[in-house]
Amino acid sequence: MTASQSRLQNLLARAKRLAKQYYRLTGRPLGITGEVAEHEAARLLRLRVAEVRQAGYDAWRLIGGRKERIQVKGRVILPSSKPGQRIGRIDLTKKWEKVILVLMDEDYNATEIIEAERRAVTRALTAPGSKSRNERGALGVTKFRAIGRRVWPRLK
Repeated sequence: MTASQSRLQNLLARAKRLAKQYYRLTGRPLGITGEVAEHEAARLLRLRVAEVRQAGYDAWRLIGGRKERIQVKGRVILPSSKPGQRIGRIDLTKKWEKVILVLMDEDYNATEIIEAERRAVTRALTAPGSKSRNERGALGVTKFRAIGRRVWPRLK
């Protein structure tokens, strides 16, 4: 691990503690879930983080010499969380190949990472029946699990 990676790890650890304290005091999230999810996905899956404000994707990796663009979504699942939680908007108009969902515990530590192909995400988002799904591009965590596959921790 390089010195800058070590500093980043320390900074994120402090930010996670601050976000947890903020939630305890206010009952509201601090708004760092997406940034932490991107970092956790990059660290655990060896992805490269995209340039800031890159339209459509947050990270990438080379697969067979081809750049695979990935949207990264994050969700903190608390012990008291109700079923039916949704992930952030997935924009079908942008260029990307996969979506990765990083599920985290109340300490903002990754507990599970699920990956879904563009085709499966598109089918799920455009299926008739749900206004939040069709108009807002929002999938539930349960639905995302159903269309994706767990990539971390790896199943034995």
